[in-house]
Amino acid sequence: MTPHLSLTFHLYPQPSYPPIHLQIHTTMPPKLHLLTTTTTLLILILLHTVTALRLPEFQEAPAFRNGNECNDTLIHIAMTLDATYLRGSIAAVFSIIQHSTCPENTVFHFLTTNSLSTALRRTITTTFPYLNFHLHHFNTARVKNKISTSIRRALDQPLNYARIYLADLLPATVHRVIYFDSDVIIVDDVIKLWEIELNSHVLGAPEYCHANFTNYFTKNFWSNPSFARVFKHARAKPCYFNTGVMVIDMVKWRAVKVTEKLERWMEIQKIYRIYELGSLPPFLLVFAGDVEAVEHRWNQHGLGGDNVKGLCRDLHPGRVSLLHWSGKGKPWLRLDSKRACPLDGLWAPYDLLKHGPLISDR
Repeated sequence: MTPHLSLTFHLYPQPSYPPIHLQIHTTMPPKLHLLTTTTTLLILILLHTVTALRLPEFQEAPAFRNGNECNDTLIHIAMTLDATYLRGSIAAVFSIIQHSTCPENTVFHFLTTNSLSTALRRTITTTFPYLNFHLHHFNTARVKNKISTSIRRALDQPLNYARIYLADLLPATVHRVIYFDSDVIIVDDVIKLWEIELNSHVLGAPEYCHANFTNYFTKNFWSNPSFARVFKHARAKPCYFNTGVMVIDMVKWRAVKVTEKLERWMEIQKIYRIYELGSLPPFLLVFAGDVEAVEHRWNQHGLGGDNVKGLCRDLHPGRVSLLHWSGKGKPWLRLDSKRACPLDGLWAPYDLLKHGPLISDR
C-alpha cells in the first residue's frame, strides 16, 4: 500500500483577518520517509500563493492633482513594501499625496522582494490608480549572512536592510531620494523636506544630540580602541539620528561607496557583536556626525514606544511635520486590539483598510 502524507497549515497573514486552514495531501513512494524536493517546492509555492491572496484590501484613495504653481520637478521617495507593514505603507503614501501641493510630481520607489511583488503591485495600483511608482526587487541573499539578531525580531528582517542598497536598487538617474519608514505619517508638504540644502553632506536627517550615544553600542565596541576611534576622529560631534527619515544625495553616496562601508560594519558586527539595534548602528558608524541636521519637526519619532514594552509616548516639543511610530507599538495593531495610545488617533484618518475608518472629507 502506497503511504500518504497529509499536512495541515494554519496561516495568519494579518492580525485583523481570520486564519486560513490549508490542507495538502500527497502520495509518497514506498520506503520514502521524507518529502521530495519537488513536493516541498510545491508546498512553498502554495503557501506563497495563499498568503498573497490574503493581502488586506484597501479603499481607493481620491485622486489628488497638482496645483497651478507646480513645475516639472520630480520628488523621489523610497519605502519598503511587504505584507507585514503594508497597512502602514498605504497610510504613509496617502498622507504624503494628500498634503502635497504637487502630488503628481511625486515618484514612489517601493523596495520589495520577489515573492509578493505581483500582489503588492496590484494593491498599490487599485488603491492609488494615479500614483507614479516603481517596484524594485531587493535580493535578500545580499544580507543573508550579514544580519545579526537584535533586541526586536522585526529589526532582523532582511527587507529592513534594503535602505543600505538604495544606490544599487534605484536608477542612476535618481540623484536625490527621501527614504521613509512604513510607520510614518506626513502632515506637511513633502517638498519642504525635499528642498533642504545638504551642503557637502551625503545625508540629511533630524539629529538628537541629547541622546546617550554610548547606549547604541556594546562594551565590545567601546573597549576596542580601533572601533571607538571612529567617533573620536569624526568631523563633527556624533549624534543619534533615526534612519526612518533620510534625505540622501545618491550621487555622493555612490562616489564615497557608502554601501560598502555599511556592509563592512555589518561584517564586523557578526564577529564582535558591537551593537544590538539592527540596521541603525552601521549608519551611525559610517556617518559619525557627518550629517546635515534637519529640523526636528520632520521626525517626531518614538511614538511606538520602547523596543521592549511599546509603551505610549507623547510628542516632542515644537512643530510637527511628520509623525513616526518607531519602536515596538504600531498604531494599526493597537487600534485593532482596542488598546490604542492617545496619539494613535492621529494615524487613524489615513487608514484606508476596508471595513476600517472611512476617508474623511478634509
